[in-house]
Amino acid sequence: MGIFQRFARLPLKPLCIWSLCPQYSTAFTVGRGLIVRSSQLIQHRYVHSRGLGASPGNLGAAPPRLPFSRVTQEDLAFFKTLLPERTITDPDLLKSCNVDWLKTVEGNSEVLLRPKTTEEVSQILRYCNERNLAVCPQGGNTGLVGGSVPVFDEIILSTSLMNQVITFDNISGILTCQAGCVLENLSNYLEERDFIMPLDLGAKGSCHIGGNVSTNAGGLRLLRYGSLRGTVLGLEVVLADGRVLNCLATLRKDNTGYDLKQLFIGSEGTLGVITAVSILCPRKPRAVNVAFLGCSSFQQLLETFQCCRGMLGEILSAFEFLDASCMSLLKKHLKLTNPITESPFYIVIETAGSNAAHDEEKLHNFLEEVMSSSIVTDGTVATEATKIKALWSLRERITEALTHEGYTYKYDISLPVEKIYDLVQDMRGHLGGMAKNVVGYGHVGDGNLHLNITSPSKDPVLLAAIEPYVYEWTSEWKGSISAEHGLGLKKRNYIYYSKPSEAVALMGSIKAMLDPKGILNPYKTLPDHIH
Repeated sequence: MGIFQRFARLPLKPLCIWSLCPQYSTAFTVGRGLIVRSSQLIQHRYVHSRGLGASPGNLGAAPPRLPFSRVTQEDLAFFKTLLPERTITDPDLLKSCNVDWLKTVEGNSEVLLRPKTTEEVSQILRYCNERNLAVCPQGGNTGLVGGSVPVFDEIILSTSLMNQVITFDNISGILTCQAGCVLENLSNYLEERDFIMPLDLGAKGSCHIGGNVSTNAGGLRLLRYGSLRGTVLGLEVVLADGRVLNCLATLRKDNTGYDLKQLFIGSEGTLGVITAVSILCPRKPRAVNVAFLGCSSFQQLLETFQCCRGMLGEILSAFEFLDASCMSLLKKHLKLTNPITESPFYIVIETAGSNAAHDEEKLHNFLEEVMSSSIVTDGTVATEATKIKALWSLRERITEALTHEGYTYKYDISLPVEKIYDLVQDMRGHLGGMAKNVVGYGHVGDGNLHLNITSPSKDPVLLAAIEPYVYEWTSEWKGSISAEHGLGLKKRNYIYYSKPSEAVALMGSIKAMLDPKGILNPYKTLPDHIH
């Protein structure tokens, strides 16, 4: 096992909504800002700085408020009767729910509702639909595209108290739970029963499974276990008019009619509110190894990926990358330590299997191959839980490190694997000295790049240089402008870079059928005008 000794020698140091709804065509724009009336106040709102200063030409900015009703004392009386002690109107308590995790989008909701049951959600939506009151469904509020917070004064419907496991079958591995269960809590629950969630995210300590499904979150294990479109077996959804759609199946095979749950996976709460999920969970692996490797070029990184898939096969669980700029930010802002020699690119490889000796032998042979052929320059391997966690933090905490850099423009792009880093390099050349940092990291295994561009503060000139260049570049290479984060508020009007007009028009028709008044998460996912 000489190769393991070589790697182990480096100890880990401390570590208008759309054209199908003509009733919404009366909204207006005044001057450079959008006029928002709430509590007798008139504010100029822009999406890219908590309501201040976005470029008027920015397609990601908030549209004018649509003519929804405003909450009255009679409405509050109804909600307080339905949800005693769970109808929140205190501005201090509402503040954190009105602003997104990145603090780039801020709404002005005056009401937060916290139901515990599907029936309560049903009554809320039935009432809001009759009253024409807009609703913003909210889970853990960890989204990055402004999809989980109100744009104006929409009522916030939080699933945070819908946090119960309903059933778990330890033979089939099928978990059924309410939508407000925190992902990490579900992971802990399953690990006690020798299973794991098929989904793992950096935000697992806060995000809700319902929000994960609503955005079709990808995460770190997609290479091994696939997307939520495959692992989610059933959903319970409350429609805009309060009807409960119970498709909470626990069958792996069901070919009776249309697979309606797929409409709601990735729909970002615009078609219905997910209240419960059934999901297929794999057995907990008995042996987990993590290797942290360095490469001199992205081409060598791709060659390592090819070799990895061929030699590790069924035990390969994750293949992630980050560039040297990401590592610099981790060291600078979070005081994390690089456990290997400085390199232009770094790889995190995880293996997970049932036989430690078998997995160790396969990993040994792979590392020996990539080291002897010089496509990997250095590396370290961890098998203990604390050291595994330390290595994973170098990938999972990049987003946190970026928050210390000033303002961050975030792009979640899907591309052919060989083109992933070309976008980062081309963007650096395109922007020149305009940006403070242009960094790239992401999921090599599924062609998902997280492109992040920082500046000391919000910069409309920089934004105009980035967009639509980044979307045009992505479209040219037949990529997707949103691989796993969704479209939300910020990207809704860029959908045509990834979808043909016929597809977008059909999406609008589905939205109009399921939510004819448009009360569910307005201003999100679909473009302001469908053509």
